[in-house]
Amino acid sequence: MWTPPQKHKHPIPATRWPSADEAADSLLFAPLEHGALQLAQRSWVPAMVPWRATEDGQVTDDVVDWYARFAAGRPGALVVEATGVRDVPSGPLLRIGDDRFIPGLQRLTAAVRAASAGHTRLFIQLIDFLAVKRRPPADKFFARFLAVDAGHRARLAALQHQPRWLDAPEPELRAALHHAGPESWPALLTPRELRDLEYGYRESVSDLELPHIAELPRALPGLFAAAAARAQAAGFDGVELHYAHAYTMASFLSRTNTRSDGYGASLAGRLRLPLEVIAAVRERIGAGFVLGCRMLGDEVIAGGSDLADAVEFARAFARAGLEFISVSKGGKFDDALQPKVGEAVYPYTGPSGYECMPTVISDQRGPFARNLPQAAAIRAAIRADGLLTPVVAAGGLNSFEQAEGALQAGQADIIAAARQSLADPDWWHKLRLGRGDEIRRCKYTNYCEALDTRHKQVTCQLWDRQGLDAPDVTLSHDGRRRLVAPRWRR
Repeated sequence: MWTPPQKHKHPIPATRWPSADEAADSLLFAPLEHGALQLAQRSWVPAMVPWRATEDGQVTDDVVDWYARFAAGRPGALVVEATGVRDVPSGPLLRIGDDRFIPGLQRLTAAVRAASAGHTRLFIQLIDFLAVKRRPPADKFFARFLAVDAGHRARLAALQHQPRWLDAPEPELRAALHHAGPESWPALLTPRELRDLEYGYRESVSDLELPHIAELPRALPGLFAAAAARAQAAGFDGVELHYAHAYTMASFLSRTNTRSDGYGASLAGRLRLPLEVIAAVRERIGAGFVLGCRMLGDEVIAGGSDLADAVEFARAFARAGLEFISVSKGGKFDDALQPKVGEAVYPYTGPSGYECMPTVISDQRGPFARNLPQAAAIRAAIRADGLLTPVVAAGGLNSFEQAEGALQAGQADIIAAARQSLADPDWWHKLRLGRGDEIRRCKYTNYCEALDTRHKQVTCQLWDRQGLDAPDVTLSHDGRRRLVAPRWRR
C-alpha cells in the first residue's frame, strides 16, 4: 500500500510579512484586467467542497455563511465549489442543473457581494462526473453484480479441471466463482471485473458500450452551456469549467482516454470535447461574462497526461478565448488507495492525490510551492504564442514572499490558496493592511482533507473548537466543530 513520503517533516517556513506600504506596491495587490476578467487584486480562493448543501443540491444557510466568511477576507476572486451541471442526485454537493437552483444561488452571490463590499469577484466551478459505486461485499458482487459469461465458465473449468462448469446452472457457477477465493479471482475475472470487485464499479469515458457514455460528446456542451447561463442569471461574475482531477472533462483530456469515435486517443481527439464545451458555453453567455477553467499540469499517473500534454491543452484553451487558466495537479482515481467494503474510492489518497495536496510530510522538495513549475511552464508557452491569458497558480502557497516572488518571476499572474484561506479567511486582508503577524497559518496536515474524504462538513483544526458555545456559532452535524472561522476582531 502506498503511503506519503515519510523521510522528512518540513516545518512551516518562517516568513517576513510586508508593511502596508510594501503590500500596496506589490504585484499581489495590483489590479488585473483581461477581457471580462477584472480583479482588484491577484489573490484567489479556489474551489473547495465543504459538504454543506442539501441532499438535493440546494444552497443552505451554512453554504451562504461559508462563502460570506471567505468574502470577508476580500480576496480578488472566490470560486464556489464544484457544482454539478446535471440534475441528478449527488448528495450534499451544490447543483445547477435546473432553474430551481437559481434562487438559492442568487442568495449566495448577494451574500458574497455584501461581505466583501463588492471587492471580490465570484465565480462558480461547473463539474460533470460519472458513476462511482461503493466497494461491494464479495458475496454480493458475485451473486448480483457480475455479468457471468462463457469466459467465466471456461476459466473456472480450466482452473479446477472440472468441465461441468461449462454448462452448470448460473447460481452454482456464481457460488463457485465466489468460493474460489481471492487467490483465484485474478485468474477468473477480467481486469475490469477485478477492479469493480476490489474498488467498486466506476464508469470511464472510454466505456463506449454504454449508450450514455457514447453520447457524452453530444450531451455535455449543452449541459455546460445551460449551467453557465443559470450562473449568469444567479449573479455570478463568471464560471470555471472543471477540467481537472478525476472527473469527466479531465478524463477526456487524459492519455488514458482510448475512445475510438474521434473524441479520444490522439491529442487532438482528447482536446475535441473540451474545446466544444468552451465554444458552446461562450456562445450561450456572450463576451461580457468570465469563462475560465481549472486543469491539470500533470496527472501524475502511469500512462497519464504529463506537463507536455498540459502545455498543449492550455495553449489550445488560451486560443479558444478563456479568460483564465487555473492549474492543479494529480488527484486521480487510477492510483487511489483501495476503499473499505461499503465505501467509495476517493481520488486524493494515492500518489497523484498526494501531489494535489501535499502535506508537511514530504520528500526533499517539500510541500510548499510544489506545483508552481507546472503553472510557470504553461504560462511561458501561452506567452510564447503571443497570448496574455492569466494563469492561476496554487499548491502550498502560504506567504507573501512565495506569492509575490512567483508573480515577480513571471511564473503566474494570480496566486490561489485553498488550505491557507481555510485556516484564515482574513489572511489576504491582513496582508494588505500590513498585519501579517496576526495571520493564522495552515499546518498542512490535511485535517480538512481527511474530513472531505469521509464527506463530512469541512473545517480547520486551527479554529473549529473555538467558541463552540457562542450564541452565533453554528455547529457540525455531530455538534463537535464550528462550521465557520471566528471573526477577526480588529
